[in-house]
Amino acid sequence: MLQQQDAIWFSNQLVNWYRQHGRKSLPWQLTKSPYNTWLSEVMLQQTQVATVIPYFQRFISRFPDVKALAEAPLDDVLHLWTGLGYYARARNLHKAAQQIAAQYDGQFPQQFDQVLALPGVGRSTAGAVLSLALGQHYPILDGNCKRVLARFAAVDGWPGEKAVEQQLWQLAEQVTPAETVAEFNQAMMDLGASLCSRSKPRCADCPLKLKCKAALSAEQARYPGKKPKKALPERQSFWLLLQYNKQLLLTQRPASGLWGGLYGFFEFASAAERAQFIALNALKLSAQTELAGFRHTFSHFHLWVQPQLAVLAQAPLQVQEQSAATWFTIDAIPPVGLSAPAKQLFAQVVAAASEKKETQA
Repeated sequence: MLQQQDAIWFSNQLVNWYRQHGRKSLPWQLTKSPYNTWLSEVMLQQTQVATVIPYFQRFISRFPDVKALAEAPLDDVLHLWTGLGYYARARNLHKAAQQIAAQYDGQFPQQFDQVLALPGVGRSTAGAVLSLALGQHYPILDGNCKRVLARFAAVDGWPGEKAVEQQLWQLAEQVTPAETVAEFNQAMMDLGASLCSRSKPRCADCPLKLKCKAALSAEQARYPGKKPKKALPERQSFWLLLQYNKQLLLTQRPASGLWGGLYGFFEFASAAERAQFIALNALKLSAQTELAGFRHTFSHFHLWVQPQLAVLAQAPLQVQEQSAATWFTIDAIPPVGLSAPAKQLFAQVVAAASEKKETQA
């Protein structure tokens, strides 16, 4: 814990720095509202600001308020989220909007417990929404804040451990001022995203350098502690791209689980299962091409994808699970939520079809 005078010094230094150097013109800052702040905070989880900005702008254009988001089909939400990753965030956004529409008549709740109860909202996100949009006195603790606090107070250990996280929350509560909470919380995030970066922090320009324990001891790299390394397991998946008459067949995945609710291609645990699927559905093929395999990495495992393009000689009478499958023309990427690898493969087929058309012209 910090001495009271150090906590006050910390907050004053940060607010003064923010007023001179902080970000004040991000899209969600220009029109402050709990909805805009919530949307930006969810998008910014594990994603950089530069990546989020165009997604946020498209979302606000399509879903300008909670009611519009709640009434939209989940497919539309996932489509606009495609490429941003961690799709559970998009599904939770949609669920939360529907909850707000049902329980609060579409008005974003302004009580901490109510915001915290929304799907996909944790303590830091709830605090960010209420402090940044409404000036309510709540601390935040995203990844940037954890790094700033861990270095300033020399907090040992990986923040993912409960005891370390609790210590950082206590520090956040101690340094967060009541009067200028919105500026302070934004300053914490901005400092961690700029001067107090993970690697090569620019301590000489930092407003906290005079009392930062990590800087004073030249041990910036020690804090925060690293996550214990563990080798990621590897899995294999054999994909089947079915093409007929300039169309590709996409199947929608179950709402929960990996890439939940997104469209993709048929997937199998082995090449033999894939071949069996073709035989069971009596699919007549005019061509069969093994596409280049690739690795897609998730936070908890590596997925090796072995895709195969099968061109059908005639329209299939039936395809297993066809109730959840739809044919899409290969003239362009379809306007549905696609997993990143599925979008990549679809784009390959689109490009190949376009090249073929130009050659024949």
